[in-house]
Amino acid sequence: MHLDRLKRREFIALLGGAAAAWPLVARAQQAERMRRVGIFSGIDEADPDAQARVAAFRQALQQLGWTEGRDVRYEHRSRSAGNVELGRRNAAELVALGPDVILVGSATNLEALQQATRTVPIVFAGVTDPVGAGYVESLARPGGNTTGFIAFEYGISAKWVELLKEIAPRVTRGGVLRTQGSSIGIGLWAAMQGAAPSLGMDLRPIQVRDAPEIERGVTTFARGPDGGLVVTPGGLTIVHRGLIGTLAARHQLPAVYPFRYFVTGGGLMSYGPDVTGQYRRAAGYVDRILKGAKPAELPVQAPTKYELAINLKTAKALGLDVPPTLLARADEVIE
Repeated sequence: MHLDRLKRREFIALLGGAAAAWPLVARAQQAERMRRVGIFSGIDEADPDAQARVAAFRQALQQLGWTEGRDVRYEHRSRSAGNVELGRRNAAELVALGPDVILVGSATNLEALQQATRTVPIVFAGVTDPVGAGYVESLARPGGNTTGFIAFEYGISAKWVELLKEIAPRVTRGGVLRTQGSSIGIGLWAAMQGAAPSLGMDLRPIQVRDAPEIERGVTTFARGPDGGLVVTPGGLTIVHRGLIGTLAARHQLPAVYPFRYFVTGGGLMSYGPDVTGQYRRAAGYVDRILKGAKPAELPVQAPTKYELAINLKTAKALGLDVPPTLLARADEVIE
C-alpha cells in the first residue's frame, strides 16, 4: 500500500512538472514559428501607391500561408526622396531588428541595405540594372544575399521618346526630367539619345535635386516651342509626381511617364512594368527564402509585361487627338 502511494505521488509530481513545462514548450514553438519580414519602401509609407504595393505583397504572402501575428511579423521603414542619410539610418535600424528577410523597393535603399548587411537575405522589387550597379553578380546566379525583380532595362527609354512623338507629332524638343546623380539616369539617357535623331527630336536633360528645381527646370524648358517631357523614374519624380503633372498641364507640355500611377493621377501617358505585380511576385521569393532557399540561387527576374496607359481627359486638355492605333495598343484608357 505504501509503495502504491509513493508511486502515485511520484506520478503526480512528474505530471505537475510536465504541465508546468508545457507553456514554456508552447512559447518556444511559437517563437520558432514567428518570422520577421522587413519592408523598406523607397517613398513614404503614407503614399497611397506605396500602400497599395505593400498591401499586394502582404496579401500574396498570406495566400502562401503566412499569417501576420501567428507566424510572421512585419517591420516597416521608408526613406524620404533625396534624404540618403535617413535611408542609411533606417537600413541600419531594420537590420538591427534581426529580420529573416527584407523586401526593398528602390536602388538607393538597396544600396543602403547592402552597406548594412551582407548576410540578411534581401529581395528587391523595381530596381534597374542590378548587375551594372554591382548589387548582384549576374541575373542567373546573383550570388551574395540579394536577388529580386528588375523594373526595366535601359532600352525602354527609347520607347518613351517614340510614344511621346506618336501621341504629339508636333513635339521636336524633349525635356528629360531626371534626378541629378542618379546612376540609372546615364543608361536611360544613352538609350534615348540613340532613338531621338530618327524621330526628329532634340533631347535636353532637366537635372533636378528637389521640388523647387523641378519647378524652375520645367518652367525654363517650357519657354521654348514644341516641347514635351519624358519623366524618368526615381524617388524624387515619384514623390513629386503631382507637382510634375501640374506643371505639364500649366505649360501645355505633353508628357510620358514610367509608371501607370502617374496617369491615374492626371498624367498623359505611361509605359512601364506592373509595379504592384512585381511586389506580388516578390512575395514568392520571400516565401521560398523563409522556407530555406538562398537568395544567391534565386535568379533575378525581368518584367513579364509592360503596360501602356493613356489619359484621354488630359489629352483633350492638351488639344491632342490620340491616334486610334495607339489607343488600340493601350492596356488602360482613362476617360
